[in-house]
Amino acid sequence: MISNSLGAMPRGVYDAMRAYADSWAERGVRAWEEGWWEMAVGVGDQIAPLIGAKPGEISLHQNVTLTQAIISSCFDFRGPRNKIVMVDLEFPSIQYFYHEQRRHGAHVEVIPAEDSIRFNLEKFLAAIDDTTLLVPISLVLFRSSYIVNARAIIERAHRVGAHVILDAFQAAGTIPVDVRSLGADFAVGGVLKWLCGGPGVAYLYVREDLRAKLKPSLTGWIAHRRPFAFETGAIEPREDSYRYLNGTPHIPALFACRPGLEILNEIGISAIREKSIRMTTRLLEGAKSRGWKINTPENPAERAGTVSIECPHAYEVCRELLAREILVDYRPRAGVRLSPHFYNREDECDFALTQMEEILKAGAWEKHAAAVTHA
Repeated sequence: MISNSLGAMPRGVYDAMRAYADSWAERGVRAWEEGWWEMAVGVGDQIAPLIGAKPGEISLHQNVTLTQAIISSCFDFRGPRNKIVMVDLEFPSIQYFYHEQRRHGAHVEVIPAEDSIRFNLEKFLAAIDDTTLLVPISLVLFRSSYIVNARAIIERAHRVGAHVILDAFQAAGTIPVDVRSLGADFAVGGVLKWLCGGPGVAYLYVREDLRAKLKPSLTGWIAHRRPFAFETGAIEPREDSYRYLNGTPHIPALFACRPGLEILNEIGISAIREKSIRMTTRLLEGAKSRGWKINTPENPAERAGTVSIECPHAYEVCRELLAREILVDYRPRAGVRLSPHFYNREDECDFALTQMEEILKAGAWEKHAAAVTHA
């Protein structure tokens, strides 16, 4: 029930990791020219249909913060167009990164949210002006699972000459995503949540007309036109998605993520979304009937795959659920997050809520009171 944090591991990962180990053991350095070298873009072709990209449009990296850094390194913040506009509901790692860009001349404007679920779109759009350079925004907010009106943000940004970095981490794999239709300049995300790919792989999409035009300063030998010539001096970058790579890719993680991507593509996002709406609606209605606060949109058109429930003693209830082998998590300003995926059953949603109710009634949460570590 926690696919918004770490998706379940497909059984095929055992075989995938065995294939990696065998290729290393049996082929040695030859494995690079027998498939390893192409994986940092080739495996991205399995992600492409899940976000509406074309084959060859995605490069793969170790985490989303790194993808944001690569994008940021394409731009100069020392001119009059130096503003970064973001909302305070963004994932903390992204906020930390962009606040640090102030040392390079960036002006960071953070729009405060009016509640824990969503932000005021009109105020956000008004902040995007002709001094704005970058707008990093999540398609789905990590705490509330609110689906952001990305199209309105992208259209506003493009009218004033700004670039939008669409973070699809909490969206891809649970709702339909089409980065090309939206006109996103960049899209980023990872595979360890809804894509059931494990840690260590994040994706980066760059819009076709920008791909060869921009030049990241965070670069490395994989991005060179002739990497095995080992030329010294300034880089001559490729013009395709390899242009956005840098050092040696994380080959074991690339092997591990493929089975999950195969499963998602086989099932299809439409079927996943249909079941997700049923299960999250069930969770919402069950929580409301118990009088608990919901920090997730009730309208399914605004809600992705997570329901955040702020019941009494939410952190301690979460710890007791984990002790009972019910895998959920807790986030401040959200509560207990339950994120059923295609492999969950509807009765498991009911069971989780029943257990939460029993934990509160029996006082089982009290044993975890001393372990509170959040603010």
